[in-house]
Amino acid sequence: MMYFCRMVESTFSIENTLSNLQIDTLNEMQQASLEANKTSNEVILLANTGSGKTLAFLLPITQLLKKDQVTQALIIVPSRELALQIETVFKKMGTGFKITCCYGGHKREIEENNLLQAPQLIVGTPGRLGDHIRRGNITTSHIETLVLDEFDKSLEEGFDEEMSFIISSLPGLKKKILTSATEAVEIPDFVGLQAPVKINFLTGEKSPALAVQMVLSDDKDKTETLFRLICHLGNRSTIVFCNQREFVELVNTNLKEKGIVSVFYHGAMEQRDREVALSKFRNGSSNVLVTTDLAARGLDIPNIRYIIHYQLPHTQEAFTHRNGRTARMEASGTAILIVAPHERVPEYITPAPEAINLPETAELPQKPGWTTFFIGAGKKDKVNKVDIVGFFTNKGQLKKEDIGLIEVKDFFSFVAIRKSKASHTLHTIKDEKIKNKKVKIDVAK
Repeated sequence: MMYFCRMVESTFSIENTLSNLQIDTLNEMQQASLEANKTSNEVILLANTGSGKTLAFLLPITQLLKKDQVTQALIIVPSRELALQIETVFKKMGTGFKITCCYGGHKREIEENNLLQAPQLIVGTPGRLGDHIRRGNITTSHIETLVLDEFDKSLEEGFDEEMSFIISSLPGLKKKILTSATEAVEIPDFVGLQAPVKINFLTGEKSPALAVQMVLSDDKDKTETLFRLICHLGNRSTIVFCNQREFVELVNTNLKEKGIVSVFYHGAMEQRDREVALSKFRNGSSNVLVTTDLAARGLDIPNIRYIIHYQLPHTQEAFTHRNGRTARMEASGTAILIVAPHERVPEYITPAPEAINLPETAELPQKPGWTTFFIGAGKKDKVNKVDIVGFFTNKGQLKKEDIGLIEVKDFFSFVAIRKSKASHTLHTIKDEKIKNKKVKIDVAK
């Protein structure tokens, strides 16, 4: 009996999972992935960014997992953000299986404690996973399923050596799933594919829900044009892409000086600072995120309306991945290029984008209606979302509609509070305790 036939042993229910995820039905690509994984132990899944690839490989994995307290599946990803996104989706699926997320930028000891009782599934970045394997923190002997998610990006980032080491450390490996949003990457020999089944849902076209426009800038550095454009777009969720980290911070500073509420995000930031920025953007405390291409993959933030290419992407692939942050899963979105006098619209963008004529006078958009609070307690302190809602409604005297998005991390949490109530709430709760413990609560910096 072949390995994939073990699927019938699972008590996992796709129907329950879709219900937990509040999804009515699987899309065509996800159905195709399920079918291919029933009959093949080597699957290459090619699909556009934002099409639902995460669920397309998590479902087949979950069908193979057994309740044995050993690690059975491993997912390798190019970035911590993608690892965290996959962990979030898996937990929402409500499978009953344990997942542990491993990535650089925070204490290795946290993950070592999580690995003491082996999770059935581990997701992580190549460097941190390789480190855990070398230290003996991950027992690899029972790992039979491997996923290389966004494998092209991992190769592009230079993780070849680490991925080769990890794969060579999996003696019981039987099943491999590779995913990518591009077809133009050769799969290295160390992956060890023999006769893979390829599922190709790449359209080579922009989503019909995505409009592409441009603004012609008079000034070379585009600063004033970006400001006027954001004022024109109004109080809508917007990501501004730059090519270099130094430009990210410069652009963010310029926008703030002009009165725009914005946050920035790039790879050289401390992990906690990244978490704060993303939390503010997700919960609406800031509607503008200035970032590098680091945010072009792995960030699953709903309802992003605009993508602004402040600096033009170097490649068509980068353009595609940036735009993939909007117009996701049937939602609509607009990508806007800012083109300076010395620049031309790249040839791969066809047809030519429609030009936007900005008003001569810029009127600042309405300020966001939320403020993000930092709470110095999280999952490891046995604090959850229900505790936080209860605390702010009882001790903070807030109505539930005054409490926005809550994110609970391992050792701290973020909660959006209606801005008009923030100052009073902070004063009201300053001497109060959460679950009988005094913790730091303040406006997130």
